[in-house]
Amino acid sequence: MASYIAIIHKEADSDYGVSFPDFPGCVTAGRTLEEARAFAAEALSLHVQGMSEDGAPLPEPSMLDDIVKHPDFMDGVAVLVDAPRQSHTLRVNITVSSDDLIAIDAYASRHGMTRSGFLVQSAIKAAGN
Repeated sequence: MASYIAIIHKEADSDYGVSFPDFPGCVTAGRTLEEARAFAAEALSLHVQGMSEDGAPLPEPSMLDDIVKHPDFMDGVAVLVDAPRQSHTLRVNITVSSDDLIAIDAYASRHGMTRSGFLVQSAIKAAGN
Protein backbone atom coordinates (compact mmCIF):
# COMPACT_ATOMS: atom_id res chain seq x y z
CA MET A 1 0.00 0.00 0.00
CA ALA A 2 1.39 3.38 -1.01
CA SER A 3 1.48 6.36 1.33
CA TYR A 4 1.14 9.91 0.10
CA ILE A 5 2.14 13.17 1.70
CA ALA A 6 -0.64 15.44 2.88
CA ILE A 7 0.12 19.02 3.84
CA ILE A 8 -1.79 20.40 6.80
CA HIS A 9 -1.93 24.16 7.10
CA LYS A 10 -3.69 26.54 9.44
CA GLU A 11 -4.25 30.25 9.31
CA ALA A 12 -5.62 32.37 12.13
CA ASP A 13 -9.41 32.09 12.43
CA SER A 14 -9.66 29.13 10.05
CA ASP A 15 -10.01 25.37 10.11
CA TYR A 16 -7.05 23.09 9.48
CA GLY A 17 -6.76 22.75 5.70
CA VAL A 18 -5.34 19.65 4.05
CA SER A 19 -4.05 19.23 0.51
CA PHE A 20 -2.22 16.51 -1.37
CA PRO A 21 0.61 17.66 -3.67
CA ASP A 22 0.37 14.43 -5.68
CA PHE A 23 -3.40 14.86 -6.18
CA PRO A 24 -4.27 18.41 -7.27
CA GLY A 25 -7.83 19.19 -6.26
CA CYS A 26 -7.87 16.66 -3.43
CA VAL A 27 -8.45 18.92 -0.43
CA THR A 28 -10.37 18.86 2.81
CA ALA A 29 -10.48 20.59 6.17
CA GLY A 30 -11.28 19.92 9.79
CA ARG A 31 -12.03 21.98 12.86
CA THR A 32 -9.38 20.10 14.83
CA LEU A 33 -6.09 18.54 13.83
CA GLU A 34 -7.50 15.07 14.51
CA GLU A 35 -10.55 15.78 12.39
CA ALA A 36 -8.38 17.13 9.58
CA ARG A 37 -6.24 13.97 9.59
CA ALA A 38 -9.32 11.74 9.54
CA PHE A 39 -10.91 13.74 6.74
CA ALA A 40 -7.61 13.62 4.83
CA ALA A 41 -7.75 9.83 4.75
CA GLU A 42 -11.34 9.93 3.53
CA ALA A 43 -10.64 12.62 0.93
CA LEU A 44 -7.73 10.61 -0.46
CA SER A 45 -9.85 7.47 -0.50
CA LEU A 46 -12.63 9.16 -2.47
CA HIS A 47 -10.17 10.80 -4.84
CA VAL A 48 -8.43 7.49 -5.53
CA GLN A 49 -11.81 5.80 -6.09
CA GLY A 50 -12.74 8.47 -8.62
CA MET A 51 -9.46 8.02 -10.44
CA SER A 52 -9.98 4.26 -10.46
CA GLU A 53 -13.47 4.69 -11.93
CA ASP A 54 -11.99 6.91 -14.64
CA GLY A 55 -9.25 4.39 -15.38
CA ALA A 56 -6.54 6.88 -14.40
CA PRO A 57 -3.32 5.52 -12.93
CA LEU A 58 -2.22 6.65 -9.48
CA PRO A 59 0.88 8.83 -9.39
CA GLU A 60 4.06 7.66 -7.76
CA PRO A 61 4.36 9.22 -4.29
CA SER A 62 6.55 12.32 -4.29
CA MET A 63 9.62 12.61 -2.13
CA LEU A 64 9.30 14.83 0.93
CA ASP A 65 12.45 16.77 -0.03
CA ASP A 66 10.80 17.80 -3.30
CA ILE A 67 7.53 18.83 -1.69
CA VAL A 68 8.96 20.97 1.11
CA LYS A 69 10.88 23.05 -1.45
CA HIS A 70 7.65 24.06 -3.19
CA PRO A 71 6.50 27.54 -2.08
CA ASP A 72 2.85 26.44 -1.77
CA PHE A 73 3.74 23.87 0.88
CA MET A 74 6.57 25.47 2.85
CA ASP A 75 4.31 26.74 5.65
CA GLY A 76 2.52 23.44 6.18
CA VAL A 77 3.18 20.30 8.14
CA ALA A 78 3.64 17.09 6.18
CA VAL A 79 1.93 13.88 7.27
CA LEU A 80 1.71 10.52 5.55
CA VAL A 81 -1.69 9.17 4.54
CA ASP A 82 -2.08 5.61 3.32
CA ALA A 83 -3.77 5.25 -0.03
CA PRO A 84 -6.72 2.88 0.17
CA ARG A 85 -6.73 -0.40 -1.55
CA GLN A 86 -8.69 0.12 -4.68
CA SER A 87 -12.11 -1.43 -4.30
CA HIS A 88 -15.24 -1.38 -6.33
CA THR A 89 -17.30 1.79 -5.94
CA LEU A 90 -21.06 1.52 -5.94
CA ARG A 91 -23.58 4.12 -6.97
CA VAL A 92 -26.51 4.46 -4.58
CA ASN A 93 -29.67 6.53 -4.63
CA ILE A 94 -30.97 8.37 -1.58
CA THR A 95 -34.02 10.47 -0.91
CA VAL A 96 -33.44 13.91 0.60
CA SER A 97 -35.45 17.11 0.77
CA SER A 98 -34.40 19.88 -1.59
CA ASP A 99 -33.66 22.20 1.36
CA ASP A 100 -31.39 19.61 2.97
CA LEU A 101 -29.63 18.99 -0.35
CA ILE A 102 -28.97 22.72 -0.75
CA ALA A 103 -27.49 22.83 2.76
CA ILE A 104 -25.37 19.72 2.10
CA ASP A 105 -24.03 21.12 -1.17
CA ALA A 106 -23.24 24.48 0.42
CA TYR A 107 -21.34 22.89 3.30
CA ALA A 108 -19.42 20.55 0.99
CA SER A 109 -18.50 23.42 -1.33
CA ARG A 110 -17.28 25.62 1.53
CA HIS A 111 -15.01 22.78 2.67
CA GLY A 112 -13.65 21.85 -0.77
CA MET A 113 -15.55 18.59 -0.93
CA THR A 114 -17.97 16.93 -3.29
CA ARG A 115 -21.49 16.06 -2.20
CA SER A 116 -20.65 12.35 -2.28
CA GLY A 117 -17.42 12.87 -0.38
CA PHE A 118 -19.15 14.84 2.34
CA LEU A 119 -21.98 12.34 2.69
CA VAL A 120 -19.59 9.39 2.87
CA GLN A 121 -17.31 11.12 5.40
CA SER A 122 -20.28 12.12 7.54
CA ALA A 123 -21.78 8.63 7.48
CA ILE A 124 -18.47 6.96 8.31
CA LYS A 125 -17.86 9.42 11.15
CA ALA A 126 -21.38 8.89 12.51
CA ALA A 127 -20.87 5.11 12.35
CA GLY A 128 -17.70 5.46 14.39
CA ASN A 129 -15.38 3.98 11.76
